[in-house]
Amino acid sequence: MGNLPSLTERIKRMIALEGPMDIATFMALALADPEQGYYMTRDPFGEQGDFTTAPEVSQLFGEILGVWMLHQWHQAGRPAPFHLVELGPGRGTLMQDMVRAISQDQQARDALILHMVETSPILTRQQKKKLALGSSPLNHHASIDTLPNQPLFITANEFLDALPIHQWIHHKDRWHERIIGLDEEGKLAFGLGPTRDIGCLTSPEPPQDGAIWEQNPLGEAICQELGTRIAQHGGAALLIDYGYAKSALGDSLQALKGHIYANILHDVGDQDLTTHVNFQIMGEAASLANKAQDTMQPITTHLINQGQFLLNLGILERAGQLGAGKTHEEQEAIRDAVERLAAPAQMGDLFKVLAIVPQGIDVPGFSN
Repeated sequence: MGNLPSLTERIKRMIALEGPMDIATFMALALADPEQGYYMTRDPFGEQGDFTTAPEVSQLFGEILGVWMLHQWHQAGRPAPFHLVELGPGRGTLMQDMVRAISQDQQARDALILHMVETSPILTRQQKKKLALGSSPLNHHASIDTLPNQPLFITANEFLDALPIHQWIHHKDRWHERIIGLDEEGKLAFGLGPTRDIGCLTSPEPPQDGAIWEQNPLGEAICQELGTRIAQHGGAALLIDYGYAKSALGDSLQALKGHIYANILHDVGDQDLTTHVNFQIMGEAASLANKAQDTMQPITTHLINQGQFLLNLGILERAGQLGAGKTHEEQEAIRDAVERLAAPAQMGDLFKVLAIVPQGIDVPGFSN
C-alpha cells in the first residue's frame, strides 16, 4: 500500500478515464475499497475513532436488545440452534452484551450459535477476540446469503446508514442523478447527471428546484431478504439507525472525522460517510415478502423511536439496578448514558427501531 496513490487520486483517475461517477459508486469505494476503504483499514469506533454507537455508550443498550431477542426466541418455540445474527457488528460489543443477557436463560445459552456479517478484516479480528472466551460457536459471513435457512434472530445497529445511496436532484421539472466529477482545477466536485424517471418517489412534498431524493437500493434489498427469510423460516429482526419515519426530501449525506462533520469530497477513505435511513421504504421493502408465492407465514413491521423503545423495555429500571452500590461518579455515568440513548434531544428521537416479525406475535417495546 506504500506506493499506492491516495484513494482520492485513484478516484480522480477513474473519473478522468471513465467519466463522472454516481454517489453510490463513490461511497462504495470510500468505505469498502479492499485496500484503502474506510471500514477496511481501521477501527472507527469510540473516542479515538470518528463516531460512537449506542453499544459503546452503555451495556444497557445491548442487554435490552438481548432480552428482546430472547423473548422472540421463546415465542418461536425455542428453536435449536438459537441463531443470533448481527449485521455490521463493529467491535462485537453489542453481540457481547446481548449474549450476556440471553445467557441468563440456560436453555437459550446452550442453544446459541453466533453469526457476524462483516467485511472488514480489522473488525473481524476484534470481534473474534472479544467473543473468543464465550461458549457459543462463532461464525463470520461476508454477506447474508450464507446465513443458514433456519429461524434467525437478527440485529443491525447503524448498519443501513453506511450503505451506498443514489441521490437525485430536481432541476427544471426533471430528476437528474447527482454525480461526482472534476472541476476546472481537477478537484472532485458535485454535478448533475442525465435525467431519469424515478417513478418510485413516494415523498408527500411537491419537489422544488434543488430538492434531493435519496435511494438506498442495497438497504432495500437487504430488508426484503430479511423479510423473506423470516416469512419462510421464522425468527425476528431489529434494525436500529438514525433516519426518517416517513419518506422525505433532503440531502442527508454527511462525512464524519474525529466526531466532527467534514467535507464529503476531502480525505476520501479517511472519514466515515453516512446517510439517514428512510424507514418507510425499508419497512415496505421487508413487507414485499408477503407477496411472494412461497411465503410460509405473513410478516409485519413495527417502527418506534429508540428512546421510547428503550423506556418501554425498562431502561430506567435496569439502570437503577446497574447503579446500585456504585460510587456517585459511576451512577452519574450511568444516568448520562441513559440520557444519551433515550433523551429526545440526543439519540432518542433521531434514532428509530424497525422490527420485522411473523404476524400475530407479541412485539414488546413498540407501544407509544
